[in-house]
Amino acid sequence: MQLQNTLAFAQTLDAQDPLRAYRDQFHFPKVGGREVVYFAGNSLGLQPKVTQSYVDEVMTDWRELAVEGHFYADKPWWDYHERLAKPLAKVVGAKPEEVTVMNTLTVNLHLLMVSFYRPKGKRFKILCEEKAFPSDQYMLQSQVRFHGYDPSEAIVEVKKHQGEHFWRSEDILAKIEELGDELALVLIGGVNYYNGQVFDMKTITEVGQKVGAKVGWDLAHAAGNIKLALHDWGVDFATWCSYKYMNSGPGNASGVFIHERHLGQRDIPRFEGWWGAKKETRFLMRPQFEPMDNAEAWQLSNAPVIAVAPYLASLQLFEEVGMDALVEKRNKIVDYLEFILKEIDKEVDPTFEIITPEDRGTQLSVFLHGEGRSLFDYLMRQGVIVDWREPNVIRLAPAPFYCSFEDMYRFGQVLKEGILAKV
Repeated sequence: MQLQNTLAFAQTLDAQDPLRAYRDQFHFPKVGGREVVYFAGNSLGLQPKVTQSYVDEVMTDWRELAVEGHFYADKPWWDYHERLAKPLAKVVGAKPEEVTVMNTLTVNLHLLMVSFYRPKGKRFKILCEEKAFPSDQYMLQSQVRFHGYDPSEAIVEVKKHQGEHFWRSEDILAKIEELGDELALVLIGGVNYYNGQVFDMKTITEVGQKVGAKVGWDLAHAAGNIKLALHDWGVDFATWCSYKYMNSGPGNASGVFIHERHLGQRDIPRFEGWWGAKKETRFLMRPQFEPMDNAEAWQLSNAPVIAVAPYLASLQLFEEVGMDALVEKRNKIVDYLEFILKEIDKEVDPTFEIITPEDRGTQLSVFLHGEGRSLFDYLMRQGVIVDWREPNVIRLAPAPFYCSFEDMYRFGQVLKEGILAKV
């Protein structure tokens, strides 16, 4: 199909979109009385309209049942989180017993490091990408210091080539081979937050484990965005936040994956708590910890049900649509956004530079050469919600659940107006 930068063409694409009805299942902020063009799903997804009913149900049960809600609510609280396992497993390519929902992302990374970063002798190094998300950097630095190592020696970063904005898979694999029996752990963001690059998780996992290292992934920008196959790839562990592409609400509960080969082990190093103990004996209050046979063995406390309810609401939508359909639309809408950017670039003086490689998900990161923060501010005032990263990168993430092709056209027109007006 020959793409066109016209409103009529964008509306034609929307009419052909099998997921177009899902846009109406989300709440949109408004600017100037008009729904925004929302490109910030990589920071915080929009609220599904069904979410309120899930939260209201919990609040009603709390009001009317109080403590009895743990066992006699329509969705009893004591096992509320278990309802997320099956749909969540489909999103990340896992078995239901390999996933659970608990805590928040960096908390879970710290907890998983207890089990999977076990430095010993010469094998103590961790491989990550250069300039990983700051929270990951802080977590890694504090972990290696806790074990008595110097972060400058223990943490090895794979760098980009001079003048390039992406990592080359061959560099990561070569560094793994070079470190060999000094490498204890590979931990990388599966989709980079800055440039939107999708890493070759399958191959990196295979090569990392071949040299004897454990391999884990921070999937904050991957879960709900790209097709994952964590079980089949043999990933040791992964964790992700739920409030970006998974639309569960600000700062909400994190998801965890632990491969089945690590489950059911009583002697695995792990920080433990009451809710990781077997359900059958949990309320017998025994002094000895008897772990669940699934990923829930890593849980510490009972689930924050009011927080988990929005996650369950969102997962019902993922269950209806499926990742295959979301990925298909994602590819089309991101391709159209790229086309719009290139068409607008022909009409204005600055040259846009898309720094997101072909291995990408929903996000395009764009250098706006010759433009600065004032253009970002203009877009925001006009109801185009984007994300700014220094020095002059705008991140655009048209989430396929609720973004339309008309949104892509609208964005292009506002972008051109802002540049020509020299805001």
